[in-house]
Amino acid sequence: MRLIIDVTMHYNFAQPNTVFLALEAAQTDGQDVIDAWINIGDATIDRIAGDSGVGERIWARVPGYEMYLTYHAVVDVTRPTVPLEGMQAIPLHQLPAEVAPYLRPSRYVQSDKFQSFVGKRFGHLGGGDKVAAIRDWITQNLSYVPGSSDADTNVLETFAGRQGVCRDYAHLICAMVRAAQIPARMVAAYSPGVWPPDFHALAEVWLDDAWHLVDPTAMGQPHNIAKIAVGRDAYDIAFMDSQAPAGLIYQAVSVVEG
Repeated sequence: MRLIIDVTMHYNFAQPNTVFLALEAAQTDGQDVIDAWINIGDATIDRIAGDSGVGERIWARVPGYEMYLTYHAVVDVTRPTVPLEGMQAIPLHQLPAEVAPYLRPSRYVQSDKFQSFVGKRFGHLGGGDKVAAIRDWITQNLSYVPGSSDADTNVLETFAGRQGVCRDYAHLICAMVRAAQIPARMVAAYSPGVWPPDFHALAEVWLDDAWHLVDPTAMGQPHNIAKIAVGRDAYDIAFMDSQAPAGLIYQAVSVVEG
């Protein structure tokens, strides 16, 4: 599936500023970036590789007090949507070194707090069947409520409140899947099914010796998702991290099928 992505951002700062950006679709397995450009005005740009080698991050040094950013990309998504059911979890001692860290608790994903719940609720299942059951439980038991959480909301608060946005859904599935001793990581992405249109967060799980996308909001499917970045939790995949306080003036994200 071909996706056409457009992002416009306008922020102001109290002083000249350096921002850390993760918003370009990655050239990675399952997707091919056909065309892309980014304009950040008079900012000086430096690039580094993204976590786990997925995509790139941008250091943008903004010399003034405002940042105007426009980004456009055309991405062909080639990965199929494959059922998780029947996939096998990999024994812990056989996990690759780059995958093993995604078993551990992280700042917003206190997976160690979910071992009892996951064991009692999903302990009779294994591998992809367990992940699919966890995904379905989250989809059915959480309500998508914009504004119900903020940047400091952790997965325990989401579980207790039974509501959140994509970030919170992704944290919860990562927590439960890690508690089941299956690696899971956060994914920043674009998808045409996201409403309201915005940067999207979901998860990837390690089954059958590969990463597989899982979206507990049910807004996206692997065949129509363009990955941006991956990490342990929302802290690692934020679209912008600002050295100085940033004020939002305008922001818009558009993702349509081409």
